[in-house]
Amino acid sequence: MRALPVTLLAACGLIASACGTAATAGVPASGVPAGQARSATASTAGSTAASTGTPTAGPGAGRTGETGGAKPLAGKVVVVDPGHNGGNYRDPKAVNRKVNVLTQWKACDTTGTSTNDGYTEAAFTWDVSNRLVKILKSRGATVKLTRSDNDSVGPCITQRAAIGNRAKADAAISIHGDGSAPANHGFHVIMPKKIGGPVDPVIGDSRKLGVAVRDSFRQGTGLPYSTYIGSKALDFRSDLGGLNLSTVPKIFIECGNMRNAAEAAKFRDPAFRQRIALALANGMQHYLQP
Repeated sequence: MRALPVTLLAACGLIASACGTAATAGVPASGVPAGQARSATASTAGSTAASTGTPTAGPGAGRTGETGGAKPLAGKVVVVDPGHNGGNYRDPKAVNRKVNVLTQWKACDTTGTSTNDGYTEAAFTWDVSNRLVKILKSRGATVKLTRSDNDSVGPCITQRAAIGNRAKADAAISIHGDGSAPANHGFHVIMPKKIGGPVDPVIGDSRKLGVAVRDSFRQGTGLPYSTYIGSKALDFRSDLGGLNLSTVPKIFIECGNMRNAAEAAKFRDPAFRQRIALALANGMQHYLQP
């Protein structure tokens, strides 16, 4: 979630050999300044759950206990916000434009971070978000994404909040990966604080959502609580426009530290990204169906 310098990224877009693989060109593999963040048939129910997100009965990480064709999230509206965007580095003027998040003025958006070998946060969040959308829809939810691709610019953090508000979402989640010091590791969930603004009425529900997602994420991925931010993987902030401007229950999740070699390797693994998406879906379902 920590931003990379837009000017450096622009240069990087012109020199792909300096930025990792072609699939992730546009983001350098080093230097992270401060930014926003502090298969087949029934081999069976278990494999189906892992690939499609369909919940199955019985014990096991990532399962919710429903069976058959039940649609436990029918009638629920969820907004999924994939952090940043793959094209942000190409338009520094648009990305750096200041917007009012009520407690301060902040950049419209940021480029995000990357692993040391150039796998960008924007690509990671886009992949996980689309996996999450598929799972939630399979469970009956109406799901909206805040962006439609990973090649454009934005939207601004204010617009991301507005999308959830207009949808009258029952829950909203913004997905990120952090860019901290390499020794730091673990995930954390960010929830809003009271600011005398539109988010205040949903502070309590946002916390319930955050705790549900934290618990399911820990169980489903095996990743530890953050060693460097928050308490028991819970952090409360008043400086994030995506939270401050929300009128619906909303959280951010930093799925881990993309600058930590062990976590970066996991994030590059499609099977692990599926585990992340399934854990997030289970957490949201636990909140929406207490």
